[in-house]
Amino acid sequence: MSEPTRARAATEETSGSRRDRERPPAPEPLPHPVVDNHCHLDIADGEWFGTDDALAAAAAVGVTRIVQIGCDLPGARWAVEAAASYDAIVAGVALHPNEAPLLAAAGRLDEAMAEIEDLARAHAKVRAVGETGLDHFRTGDDGRAAQVESFRRHIDLAKRLDKTLVIHDRDAHDEVLAVLDEEGAPERWVMHCFSGDADLARRCLDRGAHLSFAGTVTFKNAQPQRDALAVTPLDRVLVETDAPFLTPTPYRGRPNASYLVPLTVRAMAEVRGDDLETLCRAIDANTDVAFGGRW
Repeated sequence: MSEPTRARAATEETSGSRRDRERPPAPEPLPHPVVDNHCHLDIADGEWFGTDDALAAAAAVGVTRIVQIGCDLPGARWAVEAAASYDAIVAGVALHPNEAPLLAAAGRLDEAMAEIEDLARAHAKVRAVGETGLDHFRTGDDGRAAQVESFRRHIDLAKRLDKTLVIHDRDAHDEVLAVLDEEGAPERWVMHCFSGDADLARRCLDRGAHLSFAGTVTFKNAQPQRDALAVTPLDRVLVETDAPFLTPTPYRGRPNASYLVPLTVRAMAEVRGDDLETLCRAIDANTDVAFGGRW
């Protein structure tokens, strides 16, 4: 398959000098394999990994499987191709909540949603519809109706096709849960890069969610997320990179990749007071449950 060619500005988490963008060293391998359950291998970030190298580097430290998330039409197409080409990868396909208002303004939302449905049906290794949801940080009031419409349609698609729903929630906690309650959540759904506090965690867990934690739990200002992690049952915890974004401490500011997951997992084990191998085994098993079986 072709290598990733798309690029996305990442000013919040990957800005900095050339030195700051050097590839971090590989961490110590984990004692049991885990899954990076949310990654964007297709988003190029300068001189970075090709897919083969990214998978090999991740496997060398115990990150043996990846959920590749497409969040626009080119990314969704690429995710399906990647899942079909690599045993280690399954795919999620959707329109990111910040993409939906742009498509709606151009009169293309119906057309785009039809293609997302076709892609979701295209291969058995397309396990998820996502990332979808709501984003009140980058989209203003004028685009929020389109976000809600898109979110509702993705929820419906996940339920009709029995796919896992992967939710992006940025500064829209109450609104996300309100839409889910109105539409009815699918059997399997994941809060990607969980960004709320312990109260929100409990509200999501009560509705059947798996909670996925990224490198943000290692940030100094992320105590609410650590509190949420601490109250999440062991059988509902997932880990992700959201690569190339959200690189864990001490490499915050450099591009992220799946091989850095062990840094986040070790931090998670410390926060929770879990034995590291026990947490790794739980994450591995939980991902199978969250995404509809082992691959």
